[in-house]
Amino acid sequence: MGRNHTQAKFILLGITDSPCAQTPLFVLFLLIYIVTLVGNVGIIILFQVSPSLHTPMYFFLTHFAFIDICYSTVISPRMLADLLSEDKTISLSDCMIQFLSFTFFGSAECHLLAMMAYDRHVAICHPLLYVTIISRRICWQLLASSYLFAFLSAIIYTLCVFGGSFCGPNHINHFFCDIVPVLKLVCSNTHSSEMVIFAFVTINGVGASVVILLSYISILCTVLRMCSAQSRARAFHTCASHLMAVLLFFGSAFFMYLQPPSSHRSLDKVASIFYTVITPMLNPFIYSLRNKEVKEALVRCGRRFFNHWQHGRVLSSGTRLHLN
Repeated sequence: MGRNHTQAKFILLGITDSPCAQTPLFVLFLLIYIVTLVGNVGIIILFQVSPSLHTPMYFFLTHFAFIDICYSTVISPRMLADLLSEDKTISLSDCMIQFLSFTFFGSAECHLLAMMAYDRHVAICHPLLYVTIISRRICWQLLASSYLFAFLSAIIYTLCVFGGSFCGPNHINHFFCDIVPVLKLVCSNTHSSEMVIFAFVTINGVGASVVILLSYISILCTVLRMCSAQSRARAFHTCASHLMAVLLFFGSAFFMYLQPPSSHRSLDKVASIFYTVITPMLNPFIYSLRNKEVKEALVRCGRRFFNHWQHGRVLSSGTRLHLN
């Protein structure tokens, strides 16, 4: 077979090639995916039905949960299917769609985390101007700009990665179509593509990190000037959940994409699993268990549901007695 054609299909080598490990991993990741869906859908529903949570911060958190659902769905179903299937081939078009979706939601999550840091900065450093600066119109504008820039970035990433010729081996040493393993299969010169990708990764990842860092430096300076220890503790507690989500997402992503090409190859899949599968599952727990307002809203919703259920039982019992 010649080497001047473009591959129509790829083979994903997956997480492991050990038959003994595939079934336990399937069960584990299926449970993680179910918890991810239930947790994030629950967060979205809770924010929608709780009037006390109709604030800019929870507006961003609702979309953060939505992105986590999509982000995980792009990766997990295909990964689960490959764990039980001997045929791990993926077409070029499906690989492109998966890559485009993955980079879109990943970039959007970067920007959204930066917006949430800015929201906390304004809430703590300029509380009297918070309603004016972070108005509903501004929230929608920030969100729309985030999605727009993420989409443009995803298109550019996809063109750079899939714009060359795939004429060599068609085995992708990963469980999904990611930048590094796919670029390794391109037989044309990828230097210019890598430079463009590096520039946009810098804009998305490092740019968002700078916004987050500057926001928290400003928050720290403001908190240290507070006279009351109770006010300082409340301010730190307000930022704790967001900071944990930032560390989980950016820590694993930077480990994966900012390492030298020859380093940590054996840990690449582990890092990828962490930020594509584990982090979307953990985020709902981070924001529900470490957030007093969310816990109070959960309790109120639980009480309303219990009271509604009790009322329904009473009506049902009364109807039966009347009929008898």
